[in-house]
Amino acid sequence: MAELREEDAEQLHQEDANIKDTESDANKTLADSEACEQIPIQEASTNPVKMEDKNGQTSSTVVSERHVSIQTTLDGLEGLVDLNGAGRKSCPLCPEEKFKACYSHKLRRHLQNLHWKVYVEFEGQRMCICHLPCRQLKSSLGSDQAQGRLVAHYHCVVCSVTIARKTDMISHLKRHINKGETEASYSGSSDVPFEDTGEPLLSSSSVPGGQAYEIMKELGTNVQLLPNHTTPQKTDTYFSRKMKTNRQLVFCSLAVLAEERNPLECLDAFGATGIMGLQWAKHLRNSVKVTINDINETCVKMIKENCHLNHIRVEGNRSGRQLDGAGDADSPIASVEVVKMDANVIMHLRPFDYIHLDPFGTAVNYLDAAFRNVRNLGIVSVTSTDTGSLYSKCLNVTLRHYGCQIVRTEYYRELAARMVLASVARAAARCNKGIEVLLAVALEHFVLVVVRVLRGPTQADASAKKLRQLLHCQWCEERVFLKPGSMVEENLYRQLPCQCHGSMPGKTAVELGPLWAGPLFNTGFLRRMLVAAVQHNMEDIQPLVKTLICEADCTTLKTFPVPGYSALSNQVECGVVIKTLQKFEEADTSDQSGKRKTTGEESGNVLKKIKADTSLEHPAFYYSIHRHSIRGMNMPKLNKFLQYLTEAGFRVSRTHFDPTGVRTDATLAQFKEVLTKYSVPTYSSAPPSSAVGSDRRQTL
Repeated sequence: MAELREEDAEQLHQEDANIKDTESDANKTLADSEACEQIPIQEASTNPVKMEDKNGQTSSTVVSERHVSIQTTLDGLEGLVDLNGAGRKSCPLCPEEKFKACYSHKLRRHLQNLHWKVYVEFEGQRMCICHLPCRQLKSSLGSDQAQGRLVAHYHCVVCSVTIARKTDMISHLKRHINKGETEASYSGSSDVPFEDTGEPLLSSSSVPGGQAYEIMKELGTNVQLLPNHTTPQKTDTYFSRKMKTNRQLVFCSLAVLAEERNPLECLDAFGATGIMGLQWAKHLRNSVKVTINDINETCVKMIKENCHLNHIRVEGNRSGRQLDGAGDADSPIASVEVVKMDANVIMHLRPFDYIHLDPFGTAVNYLDAAFRNVRNLGIVSVTSTDTGSLYSKCLNVTLRHYGCQIVRTEYYRELAARMVLASVARAAARCNKGIEVLLAVALEHFVLVVVRVLRGPTQADASAKKLRQLLHCQWCEERVFLKPGSMVEENLYRQLPCQCHGSMPGKTAVELGPLWAGPLFNTGFLRRMLVAAVQHNMEDIQPLVKTLICEADCTTLKTFPVPGYSALSNQVECGVVIKTLQKFEEADTSDQSGKRKTTGEESGNVLKKIKADTSLEHPAFYYSIHRHSIRGMNMPKLNKFLQYLTEAGFRVSRTHFDPTGVRTDATLAQFKEVLTKYSVPTYSSAPPSSAVGSDRRQTL
């Protein structure tokens, strides 16, 4: 009996050192993995997908919701293998070289003593330990590293990520709970047919270890995500849920441009999963001609797979067959072109009306190609995610990529947006083009700028003149753009409103930049973006767009005539009146006398009103009320303080860059004067002795 137990333990926990035949073991492993994939499909909820094999026969495969290592009961884990049958059987959670095939009674003990007992439990589901080759290194590494030792790991039940250590998985699940994510974000539909293209689609067997896709739904668009999709170092098809706001802002900007002219030729230069281009095609339909590009072969296959999942025809696929049957129920709702090419190459070869650049990191390497062939009055949107260099954490990288000298300031986010716009303006000027900034947003994870392109050297010169140096006082953090001109000024400190240079020894201010000194927003464009957000039910970004409108006008009055889709549908951009479609809830254009106004009178009044609104630009930069608070004084509430500044005769608004920031045309001294006037001492009601004692304790 002792010898038998030792033999069993040897088979359970040690690797087989004597492999008989390499080819036979490889074939056997493949057969076992296929058997392991077919059985767990019955445990989880599935989606049928029709696929065509080499012989032309249609077979049915499924995309599973969860990994086979995630089970609720021991019977479910044992049900992965037919333990009642005769013969040797392999473990569904271990490769052949880790645990070789054995009889049913030994395999049952292996499942009970190893996989079922080593687990992480969450919401009644056990994430059992998995030894399958799910955590493989990327193909870019050497072959010696790619064939390294397999690492035991757990599969997250919420996001399908693989984590090796149990304590790390517990911490990972706690982060999901803090974010309110307690269920798997699987929202696939079982009645969505796939399009036959003649090429085998990626199924659950395409993922290492038979790991299934995760299907995520955003804005009515389904996309398949590979495991570890949130880690760029572990996957090629990177996807971030935190960029949802960015995707919706880009969509609204494209929808506004589609109202001006259509059809538009738009390009998503870095497709990854293709979700952004699919949203464009699915919601804007015939108004846009979408081209999704990516240089990675895995991403291109995934984009085509997601096109079939959303019932969108793939164009530009020479080997595939197109769907013909416009009247069928299975006919595609839209079409996109999927291209495998370098982003710089495709932007040099073809002209586009709308180009979106969203590389992983900085986008400065692609700006020259983007402005090369973009059409006149087209739009270029740039998303930069290199927050380390933009937010003044890596100053050497900032100087290398953007050619700007900056320091860490209280307004570092707006500084980042103006720095990106300066790079965009220089790239456009090199192609004899100017820009008109429509939108600039800097949030925690990204910086997004949207600009309209204006052809001609005159427009390029006008944009280049808006690039200036910023003089920043390091004592009081007052700032001002240096005046344009080539005249030599003896003392640059005279341009600062503060008097720190006269009272402090040495150099008190530094020159930052060059930066974009023009406005960051276009009010008319933002109002039309708000209308587009309402039309497409994007409730998440509507508060942000409203804040941007108030910030563009530098006012606290929130007037958004969205329900009628705004009677002022014309807007002035770059001196050009752009007419768009009008929509009214009540088509009553008559005045009190009963006479209908003429079209000329209406357009004249609209043009006068818009010109009056666009004559005032918003002030540059903002002040943080907490940064300049007075010690020992209770500040007024932020909304009250905005009212006090307005009563003092200053333009004022809140800013999306900083929740405690105030954008105003008042100087820092005037800002502090109003803040001091309406601040109340902290110990006003306490006796003087107690106040002195507490101050002494704070000093100690």
